[in-house]
Amino acid sequence: MSSEFVVTAEPRNDQGKGASRRLRRGGRVPAILYGAGKEPVSLSIDHNELLKQLENEAFYSHILTIDIGGNKEQAILKDMQRHPAKPFIQHLDFMRVSAGESIRVNVPLHFVGADAAPGVKVGGGIVTHAVTEVEINCLPKDLPEYIEVDLSGLELGESLHLSDIKLPKGVELVQLLHGEEHDVAVAAIQATRGSGDTGAVAADEEGESEGEEE
Repeated sequence: MSSEFVVTAEPRNDQGKGASRRLRRGGRVPAILYGAGKEPVSLSIDHNELLKQLENEAFYSHILTIDIGGNKEQAILKDMQRHPAKPFIQHLDFMRVSAGESIRVNVPLHFVGADAAPGVKVGGGIVTHAVTEVEINCLPKDLPEYIEVDLSGLELGESLHLSDIKLPKGVELVQLLHGEEHDVAVAAIQATRGSGDTGAVAADEEGESEGEEE
């Protein structure tokens, strides 16, 4: 993990929807920190500072440092509520992490090698993505910012499944823990409409030519 994120927070005592609305009007976001056998702590975070950090994809799948008046705790972002119509963050849930306890986190997939795939380079197909993030289970020290998915070996019409992904050491896919039937495709190379119609067009033209000769 190459990035470090420190979320500066303040404890809050006021609870309820009214208190949360007042916080938001003041440019702050209500949040809660829980887990690791400790009491939940209600927090507030500066909205503008938070937005800057959220621009970095790694923030969503990273061990964060929550700084509460100098008291620092390690946590991950478990849930975030956005305003349905405006670019505002409504609420955040942070879960404490412990070095010896596994965590489940959603991490993004980064697809590489598509241009070199035979299905694209030779077959003229296009890559379609069915899954863009996966839930993983690992110790905090093994948490990756993303998982790389290599498409360079795919032929036209082939799919790459969850079980084909090369995982970092200590990381497992939660979906595959539920059985082989959950081994879904994450990406495929499909023929374009134009390439798929080429044979039919050629056949039609050949038929027309034969008819003219008769």
